[in-house]
Amino acid sequence: MANNEELFKQIISHAKEYGYIFPSSEIYDGLSAVYDYGQYGVELKNNIKQYWWKSMVQFHENIVGIDSAIFMHPTIWKASGHVDAFNDPLIDNKDSKKRYRADVLIEDHIQKIEDKIIKEVEKAKKRFENFDEAMFRQTNQRVVEYQQKMDEITGKYAQLMGDNDLKGIKSLIEELGIACPVSGTKNWTDVRQFNLMFSTQMGSVAEGADTIYLRPETAQGIFVNFLNVQKTGRMKIPFGIAQIGKAFRNEIVARQFIFRMREFEQMEMQFFVRPGEELKWFEYWKSERIKWHQALGIAPENYRFHDHEKLAHYANAATDIEFKFPFGFKELEGIHSRTNYDLSRHEEFSGKKIRYFDTETNESFVPYVVETSIGVDRMFLAVFSNAYCEETLEDGSTRTVLRLPAILAPIKVAILPLVKKDGMPEKAREILNKLQPHFLCQYDEKDAIGRRYRRQDAIGTPFCITVDNQTLADNTVTIRERDSMQQHRIPADESITFLLNNLVL
Repeated sequence: MANNEELFKQIISHAKEYGYIFPSSEIYDGLSAVYDYGQYGVELKNNIKQYWWKSMVQFHENIVGIDSAIFMHPTIWKASGHVDAFNDPLIDNKDSKKRYRADVLIEDHIQKIEDKIIKEVEKAKKRFENFDEAMFRQTNQRVVEYQQKMDEITGKYAQLMGDNDLKGIKSLIEELGIACPVSGTKNWTDVRQFNLMFSTQMGSVAEGADTIYLRPETAQGIFVNFLNVQKTGRMKIPFGIAQIGKAFRNEIVARQFIFRMREFEQMEMQFFVRPGEELKWFEYWKSERIKWHQALGIAPENYRFHDHEKLAHYANAATDIEFKFPFGFKELEGIHSRTNYDLSRHEEFSGKKIRYFDTETNESFVPYVVETSIGVDRMFLAVFSNAYCEETLEDGSTRTVLRLPAILAPIKVAILPLVKKDGMPEKAREILNKLQPHFLCQYDEKDAIGRRYRRQDAIGTPFCITVDNQTLADNTVTIRERDSMQQHRIPADESITFLLNNLVL
């Protein structure tokens, strides 16, 4: 775990040093759990959003997109249940005065047990391979005991959370002997609920202002526009509405870098289906979404499904796609069968019919919904942390490289004149001008060519084009690959074709 913690610190440091992510308001000592995306970070983030949007909207003729407002009528959040039930269990340590999410304390404890299981399994494999039968049996028994313990805690925890049993949650924390990471004591307050929505006022004067909320999710903007999109787009069931947008949650403890923030961005798609067909489509979108992730070339073992044992009151099926972050497997994307809860609630609270009329069967019904929801920032962290690599080369030197999927890389190609003289900069800029309409490029002539290669490796640039004396003689260039560091000599006029063929999944 210590190694993973150190790795995560290095990833965070690299993100700042190379212009990906900065602490927000840093010159004023920052703002907790709020971050700014730098010059490379914004490009990677935009590429992730474009990759998702194309897969959802461009490649599906029955899915369209919208961009709903952040401010919405406050009754929307009453209808959705957020005003009354959008809470997290909060607990304080009386000695350190630190505040925690009670559920996260328990989940972290469960994660530690899971880490022990993984270590013991690895020990068991080695002892089995070494024919050490006695030690293998002992180790295997510990695995069984840890697994039983984890299953028992997980089952009890799920029941308490489902019943909203705050006293029971505190009792479980005490039973497990969970201590405050700061004070080391177990002197806890009672658990209480904390609403996560940010509220503000809208109006010309404070005394006459209405209380409204910064949206805690983007899905409701889709639901309240269901009829507008369906009618104007002449959409037929089944169809989907996609949206990318900001959401805001006043997290009790926002932590783990950009994994959990107070201002974040979501990519959501609500797929409207006939009642009775929702589970079929739920399975379809589970399959489609895992394919989307694995198409990036990230190892399949870094993903897993986690089916919800205790469902939300509005759902009849739910699963998470979890990713192996440096701090363990955590939720990356959710796929939920939300039944007809959302549209029915908005129909009830607005007093307006929100129905779909099927001209073929001559029936009217409230559609069921299958949702896919992924955090842009979490996807960014998954891609970035998976790409970060420190490696030792054959000559004994080391390099830090971001092995980003080429399609997501902020800079696709760097153009580098070997030296700043003899007409090489002019030729390099000529090539740059030809490539810029097709790719986001970077020109760099500072430092030795080796240092420039290392800088582009650290940025994550898939290819570098070097202009040298031979370029001036025969109009050929050297293209260097980031991951293998192999170099190819090709005619400069073929650079566009080469890059187009290689900057794909």
